[in-house]
Amino acid sequence: MNRLKTMINNLQKYQFVCTLTFGDIYGQIIVWLITITVSLATALALMGARRPVYALAGVGLIVLLSLPFLLFAFVTTLLNHIELRPVDTATQTSKTGTSSTESQPALRATT
Repeated sequence: MNRLKTMINNLQKYQFVCTLTFGDIYGQIIVWLITITVSLATALALMGARRPVYALAGVGLIVLLSLPFLLFAFVTTLLNHIELRPVDTATQTSKTGTSSTESQPALRATT
């Protein structure tokens, strides 16, 4: 139990900071939009060739196969931009002033 308290006290000396910006995932969104556009164009071409089953199967297959890669890219990009920074003790307020949750937010977005 004492070790847990020590770990919690050490963790309070750090804060989570997310440095993710829209520009970090912008390229991934563009690539996936191009993939969807190409699959829809292929589906329209197959619809014109009187093969609607192949058209729907093609779109479904492309979306089904590309979605896990997109989610993996988003999650890894997000995790790469989460940092655990030490809290500067000089900027902390005294415990008699504001509460510790007000002076040390758990999650802060920076640009």
